[in-house]
Amino acid sequence: MFGGISINLTRWSYAGRKMVRGYFDKFPNTTIYFRRIRRYYIVYSLDWIKEDPVVEREDREEMQILLNRELGREKEYKKRKSRSS
Repeated sequence: MFGGISINLTRWSYAGRKMVRGYFDKFPNTTIYFRRIRRYYIVYSLDWIKEDPVVEREDREEMQILLNRELGREKEYKKRKSRSS
């Protein structure tokens, strides 16, 4: 995350109980599924398309921050127990 966030959330939609689909400009053909855990969302799975770049760990972290921010859950996400540091 050098120089700020380099991925933008283009749109999102509900995908069922406790699930949200997210779409990002860096991965235009890939659908990323987020699952709610407690009071925030994490990347659960994705439908990766070969034409898109590989989704790295740093990308997942940025996407989680962006989606939680959009849904008003960024504070809960940043206070999660599994956070390293």
